[in-house]
Amino acid sequence: MNQIFDFFFGQYSDYQTMDIVLEIVAVVFGFLSVWFSKQNNILVFPTGMISTAIFVYLLFKWELLGDMMINGYYFAMSVYGWYIWTRKVDATHVTPISTTTQKEKQISIGIFIATLFFVFVVYKSFDKWTSWVAYVDTLTTAIFFVGMWLMARRKIENWIFWIIGDVISVPLYLYKGFTFTSFQYLGFTIIAIYGYLAWKKHLNNNLQIV
Repeated sequence: MNQIFDFFFGQYSDYQTMDIVLEIVAVVFGFLSVWFSKQNNILVFPTGMISTAIFVYLLFKWELLGDMMINGYYFAMSVYGWYIWTRKVDATHVTPISTTTQKEKQISIGIFIATLFFVFVVYKSFDKWTSWVAYVDTLTTAIFFVGMWLMARRKIENWIFWIIGDVISVPLYLYKGFTFTSFQYLGFTIIAIYGYLAWKKHLNNNLQIV
């Protein structure tokens, strides 16, 4: 039993208590954000901003640049998404759930490729391109950047990117020694699957929920 506990939580023995508390708080608000996203609720953005702001601080402190950039981008896109979700497309309706257009698919590909290049340059500049983790970090960053952009635009395909990125992140964060964050991504994976199904149902029924 002690060996199992040490495997999952042993790394926290060297952490400051405040950092552990902050990680747990960030995880809680992260769960709330994904849950509100599943519910198609505008609270996805303020809860997400709290979570990402905390993670930006922690990841900068832990020198995990790729993860820090992901969360910094999340914060910025939350501001953008908050505007898009509340923007009225006519006198009575706000931006609805929809599928990606051909132009948005092209933009998504552009974001993915640009992110791969950007993260590679940053990692090389800070001499962090030193193991296989850097390759996986770069890939997940690109996946999440596209997913967040699509979510901000209320596109149902965002869930596909979240599911793929979350599945990769569960063992990745466990390997990095951030057990609570790994558990968070496991929860994200489950919620993202239900989120996709819920949004698909809304889309099929042509519902618009403010």
